[in-house]
Amino acid sequence: MEFTILSSLLVLIQLIGVIIVVAYLLTRSRIFLEVLDGHPAVKTQVILILVFGALSVYGTLSGVEFMGAIVNVRDLGPMLAGLLGGPWVGLGAGLIGAAYRLSLGGFTVYSCSLATVLAGLFGGVIWLARGRRFAGITIAVLFAILMEGFHMLLALALCRPFDQAVTVVSTVALPMILANAAGMFVFAFIIENLQNERKMQAERDTLLREMERKNTELAIAAEIQQSFLPDTITQIEGYDIAARSVMAKEVGGDFFDVIPLEVVPLGTGKLGIMIADVSGKGIPAALFMALSRIVVRVNATWYAGKPAAAIRDANTIISHDSKSGMFVTLFYGLLDSTSRTFTYVNAGHNPPIHYSAADGTMSELEATGIAMGVMDDAQYTQDTVQMAKGDLLILYTDGITEAENTQLEMFDVERLKKVILTSRELPSGDIIQKILNAVRTFTGNQPQSDDITLMVIRSL
Repeated sequence: MEFTILSSLLVLIQLIGVIIVVAYLLTRSRIFLEVLDGHPAVKTQVILILVFGALSVYGTLSGVEFMGAIVNVRDLGPMLAGLLGGPWVGLGAGLIGAAYRLSLGGFTVYSCSLATVLAGLFGGVIWLARGRRFAGITIAVLFAILMEGFHMLLALALCRPFDQAVTVVSTVALPMILANAAGMFVFAFIIENLQNERKMQAERDTLLREMERKNTELAIAAEIQQSFLPDTITQIEGYDIAARSVMAKEVGGDFFDVIPLEVVPLGTGKLGIMIADVSGKGIPAALFMALSRIVVRVNATWYAGKPAAAIRDANTIISHDSKSGMFVTLFYGLLDSTSRTFTYVNAGHNPPIHYSAADGTMSELEATGIAMGVMDDAQYTQDTVQMAKGDLLILYTDGITEAENTQLEMFDVERLKKVILTSRELPSGDIIQKILNAVRTFTGNQPQSDDITLMVIRSL
């Protein structure tokens, strides 16, 4: 077959295909992880020397002879060896390829052999300069082009007769430069993809570990928050009290409480009742909830019969400690079984609904002050509602009234009142369940967007 630049280039491309397949298989082996990390063990270095040295020999064996010279991709193996394993690996692979080339003789024997050794050595120097890492596509391809150009200069400098060297170089320079650059590009592309895969895998692993850590923290936070809610609702004579919280996330900002603590009673026949909703959701809201609950509890036991004073001082403390702009709407009242009254403070909370059994009417216990945590000098007043036999008091958070269906309609207060009317004869716990069922039916497949907390007080 007549020798042309195109025919020689096609032959070299075929050779590169074989070299790339072998190199690709090497990148998928376990030892290659050491190479990517920049710290190949001695055993790994020996394997790299042998593999890329063999590829250099193959590049010579399969080359095309032209005027006593061999058109080949011999230098590609040592270049890759140096770029992947450092100067010693590149030098070792280069010496293997050069030794075989020396055995073949020819007028280009010395320039070709020297170029092969230097290809591996220079590749290793680049590896060191890049911090013991593969240089990347651009530098690797540029190195291949310059290295083969240097190879051609060596041939012109060392090969004689000079006229024959000029003829050979002018004919083989372009296909050898293009073939080695193409082979280097494909292999560098494989390496870069492999590095990106490792990077993405490392990021996925980090993300999974972070998610696992956060899930653990959320589980702990949820357990702690659940411990804040009463396991059982303290009952006093003449009343049936029930409460329930359904969080939108693992933890939230809604809470309810019955005061006092068993250790510090408010007095015989009296019970503090509280429901609240912290702005925001998740762990920040849960932490603010814990602070608010403790502060209100302490002040409620200190001002046993004065709900307004208790909330006023609690607000001052909460406002001073609130650095993030969070606030809490809260309803707190004192239930008295002797006087059959409920004395309350509504700090910007959803107005509880009072159902009067005597005339079947419903009224709302409107706000008597602003949300807590907004102003440290806010003033609060208290009001009193009579709790006759059969009366109901429904305390709730906006997760009930603002629950949306698929048409983005809200459940609202009117629907809540209708459920209360239809279930007014039931025990408190059953009324709560009826309300929750009505909300679920209304929202359908729409996910819960806010925490839901309910408390029902029935006067017996």
